Amino acid sequence: MAQGLGYAVVVTSLPALKARQQVDDMTVSLIVLGVAIMAAGGSLVANAVAVRFGSRAALTLGLAIQAIALPVIAVPAPFGVFVAAWAVFGVGLGCVDASAAMQGVAVQRAYGRPVLGGFFAAATAAAIVGALLVSAVAASAFAAGIALACAAVVALAAAVIVARFSARETPVDEALPPAERTRLPRAGIWVFGLVVLAIFVADSAVSTWSTVYLQDDLFAVAWVAPLGYAAYQAVVLVTRLVTDRLLSVVDRRRIVAVAASVSAVGCALVAFVPVPGVAVAGFALAGVSAGVLIPVTFGAAGELDPAHSDQVIARVNLFNYAGAILGAVVLGLLADAPGLGPAFLLPAVALAAILFAVPRFRAASRGAPATAR
Repeated sequence: MAQGLGYAVVVTSLPALKARQQVDDMTVSLIVLGVAIMAAGGSLVANAVAVRFGSRAALTLGLAIQAIALPVIAVPAPFGVFVAAWAVFGVGLGCVDASAAMQGVAVQRAYGRPVLGGFFAAATAAAIVGALLVSAVAASAFAAGIALACAAVVALAAAVIVARFSARETPVDEALPPAERTRLPRAGIWVFGLVVLAIFVADSAVSTWSTVYLQDDLFAVAWVAPLGYAAYQAVVLVTRLVTDRLLSVVDRRRIVAVAASVSAVGCALVAFVPVPGVAVAGFALAGVSAGVLIPVTFGAAGELDPAHSDQVIARVNLFNYAGAILGAVVLGLLADAPGLGPAFLLPAVALAAILFAVPRFRAASRGAPATAR
């Protein structure tokens, strides 16, 4: 939940931070690129810590790093300090992304039934709260600072709770002999990794640019601009709440195909119809992919090889940041020509490409490892 709240506050505060630092869209794109690169490094940190100490330690570390970085972003500071704080936040972001998914897969395995939809739904609910928090304080002179400070407090509290109460696992270094620690299902990692890449092309595009697009390009008023992201997260929440139940009655491949298609249509609406109401609706439809496909894909990846699930999840999570670069940075580079609206064709195409991977999603496991590799 802390991750969802913090990230939502950061991305919906981008217009205010952009104005405060007096930077343009290109600079925002470069900062987002740096965050994505540092987040990939954070995912590697999570892998290294989890292999030796378990995903519990990795998750605690990632939350603590975010709790340090967010207050620095919140206060007016020289540009160099501002950028450095974003880099540190990126490390924490990647560390939590990977280790939280590791924890979720471990809990799902222990329960023996799909629970990742509900697990990710909690983060989505917090993201909606974060977006609405930014909207609520938008008229304040210290709007971004207030919201970011709140997110830092939540991250610190979450780190303390995780350190005491999260799932305990036997680290790979203790569970397996050295010769078996690097035997990973690499083909499956690439298939599910590329699906994650496509999902996060759309997710990062909406997360990073929906507020900027509505406010700067479509001239929506300040309190309306964050609602595109809020609508996106609302659909993500609803679909995640029903995903676990759907997996028990609907073939996983059909779920993946429908979710990818609906979200591709949503991004196409944003690209072709430059009207605030339609754009908000398009962002909402785009949320189906993140709502359904993230838990389904990470769940399928975690089934590839349960003995190495932490390592598999960390590697699949790396594709998240390639998607973030394409979805956030490339869209920013296209802001001037052809414009942010038409640039949303990029996530539409990426989501449609997921259809080629649908056959690799086997029936959900019920306690035994999946055979798809």
